[in-house]
Amino acid sequence: MLNPSKKLHFFIPKTDSNIELPYIAAGIKAGFPSPAADFEGTRISLDAFLIKNKEATFYAKASGNSMIGAGIDDGDILVIDRSLEPSNNKIAICFIDGEFTVKRIKIIDQKLFLYPENDSYKPIEVIEENEFMIWGIVTYVIKKMNL
Repeated sequence: MLNPSKKLHFFIPKTDSNIELPYIAAGIKAGFPSPAADFEGTRISLDAFLIKNKEATFYAKASGNSMIGAGIDDGDILVIDRSLEPSNNKIAICFIDGEFTVKRIKIIDQKLFLYPENDSYKPIEVIEENEFMIWGIVTYVIKKMNL
């Protein structure tokens, strides 16, 4: 069952800013530190990196904890591409019976299910009587670190 008090808040990306920031292309080691000389001075625009199709991409703020097992926490910003084709096991923004929800799409025995990534929630079987649409596919999750 969907929780009517939990809503997704959608935002349209502002793609004309295109701010480029320093980027360490070699990656930051999570094990032993790498020398500062590895900093190459490359620059990256997060807009250019995260958004492949400007006209079909939206941001939404996640609300709730039904997708914590997929790394989506309350307050995270989701990058959603409406131009991508939905398929089995993709994480999607779905509109069902008047509400938006983020869930994993699963097709089991010719039936469509919306799976949460939290054992406290039950999968939702999409049946013919539901008003249903897959609105877009989640491509990235932007997180704020709890410090």
